[in-house]
Amino acid sequence: MTVRGDGSMTIGEFGRRTGLSIKALRLYEASGLLPPAEVEPSGYRRYTSVQLDRAGRISLLRRLGMPLAVIGDMLGLPDAEAVTRLDRWWSTEEAAIAARRDGYRWLRTRLAHGDEPDISYPVHTVLQPARKVATLRFETDQQGLVPGMGAAEWEIRRRLEEQGAATTGEHWAIYHGQVTPDCEAPVEVCVPFTGTAEPAGRLTIRMEPEHLVAFAEVTRDDCFYPRILQAYEAVETHVRTAGLIRTAPPREIYLDNWDRLTGADPFTHVAQPFEG
Repeated sequence: MTVRGDGSMTIGEFGRRTGLSIKALRLYEASGLLPPAEVEPSGYRRYTSVQLDRAGRISLLRRLGMPLAVIGDMLGLPDAEAVTRLDRWWSTEEAAIAARRDGYRWLRTRLAHGDEPDISYPVHTVLQPARKVATLRFETDQQGLVPGMGAAEWEIRRRLEEQGAATTGEHWAIYHGQVTPDCEAPVEVCVPFTGTAEPAGRLTIRMEPEHLVAFAEVTRDDCFYPRILQAYEAVETHVRTAGLIRTAPPREIYLDNWDRLTGADPFTHVAQPFEG
């Protein structure tokens, strides 16, 4: 008998009713997303009908491709806040899909019609002011870059909002190594803010010092791999030719959020901090 008089179910019956495998249920238990309602002295897990809705939400979010950590954040929020969190995550996923689609079209055009003309990126220099930033670092390869950056950005923003700090759409990603389709490297997402905030969880707070950067401006339509490499090459050539000394890793400074801009709008500055 898999269902007791109190309505509780064995892990097998619960899995059958939710469409989840025992392996998946054990994973969700280990990650804290869906612990059983009871663990008997014999080690058998039992679940209740109250947990069916939570299991269904987890299952759907996993089918959408949402990481377990993000699901954990969402499930702990009231429904109204969860909607906002879901929308933010989904906009990041759509940006990643758009970048992959643009990469496909770029490669297909080159294969079918030959090389397209290179984009000419003028390089400018600007003095960036000192600012307080909240940062979060993670490691990723090229495929996980856009979703990882989006998840990090919104985790930072959520924690800043919880502490009453104010932000704008501007943020940036610092590349502490070369991110490729086959190689992971550390990436640090930074969100400048005003007000007061303290480190929390993986979040760190620091002062970004005043510094010069050489940068090339890239539109939203051109912000995908490998086309964006032309902007990096332009900045690299400028720095080398001018004899500038690099003072920090390269970065992409995003002027606003992806979903607030059109394809022809300036979206990011491919930037290299330097001293003369």
